[in-house]
Amino acid sequence: MVKLRLKRCGRKQRAIYRIVAIDVRSRRDGRDLRKVGFYDPIKNQTYLNVPVILYFLEKGAQPTVTVHDILRKSEFFKEGTSS
Repeated sequence: MVKLRLKRCGRKQRAIYRIVAIDVRSRRDGRDLRKVGFYDPIKNQTYLNVPVILYFLEKGAQPTVTVHDILRKSEFFKEGTSS
């Protein structure tokens, strides 16, 4: 099963997270299938590759609770997808 989840990057005390499509059996910083965006909680910036996220969601990928909240705050689900 594939999940959309966060992968930690950046330096100590300055975390930046990549939003990745990754197999559920992989570690947090393990090998991902595809990078689909990033989230910077310090600057409160988000970049989403919408076509790729839609592709993975259509194929059955499940976003984690945190990624779902990030997608909801960026109004991703108002584009016609339901959740």
